[in-house]
Amino acid sequence: MPTTVEDHQLDALFTALSDRTRRDIVARLSTGEATVKELAEPYAMSMQAVSQHIRVLERSGLISRGRHRQTRPCRLEPAALETALSWIEESRRTWTERMDRLEAHLARLQQGPGR
Repeated sequence: MPTTVEDHQLDALFTALSDRTRRDIVARLSTGEATVKELAEPYAMSMQAVSQHIRVLERSGLISRGRHRQTRPCRLEPAALETALSWIEESRRTWTERMDRLEAHLARLQQGPGR
């Protein structure tokens, strides 16, 4: 099966969200812009390590960086989450339908033949 641009976007997005620190950064940015220094404050890691996490989030499209005087604040890009949300919702619908069919099939089996 050939991979699409959306597949690559989802791979990057789920890879970015697979790390607890990056999920925390996304959660923090959901409340507003922040500098790398501000994002690094709660962690016992180097600025370089936090910057690496931010680069992963940028490559996934989850965050972007602007320019404000001497700083480059990070901001959440919620549209990137829409791609993942659509995929998750479609998967949920598919699996719900499959489970409903399985449940109906099992009910028919329990009733026995000819019922």
